[in-house]
Formats: sequence, C-alpha cells, structure tokens
Amino acid sequence: MGKSHSILKFYLSTTDKIDNKLFYEYIVQQAKKQEISGVTVYRGIMGYGLSSTIYTSRFWELTEKLPVMIEMIDETEKIENFYQFLEPKLLEMPKGCLITLDPITIKLHKSGKR
Repeated sequence: MGKSHSILKFYLSTTDKIDNKLFYEYIVQQAKKQEISGVTVYRGIMGYGLSSTIYTSRFWELTEKLPVMIEMIDETEKIENFYQFLEPKLLEMPKGCLITLDPITIKLHKSGKR
C-alpha cells in the first residue's frame, strides 16, 4: 500500500495579509519552497464567513474584498508539516480564516511535457 495523501484547504479573503504580503501569495510561495506537489488559488465572486458580511464582485469596484480558497495536495505527512509551519502565523492574523484537511485517494497524477 502506498503513502497516504491529503488535501489542505484555506478559506479566506483577497485582502488578508501575512508579513505584509497577500496571504494567498505568501502561502503559494512557502508551499513552493517546501516542495508541496501543487497549489491552486481560487477567487470567489461572492461569499461570507463568520463575520456575516457578504462580499461580492462588482465590475465598478476598484478594491475588492472577495473570498479566496487555496487548495494543496501532497503526501499527508508533508501537508501536516506545512500546516504546522504556518500555524503560528495564522494564529497571529487579526482576520479570521477556515482551514480544512481531508484524506484523498489519488487515481492519477501524471506530469505533462515541458
């Protein structure tokens, strides 16, 4: 039997920051440094969290606070280590976020040609 894999998801806002960097950019850069297999950032068009404020995308707004989801998949041990690395910074953030971790089964993971 092979190694177990997990998916780590972060739910936050486009305006959230860590160390004066946008949260989602910081996460992607750190994941790359720690050689996480893959990360994707999704920007939502509408959403709300525990603050109960609904944010929506409107074409006339110059600065948008929108929901963002970051998703990364790798071996469970690597994902757990990455989360442990981030947790102190996450706890220091003044804004809220939601983070989930779920086991997954990878059916196919194939690299493309460069």
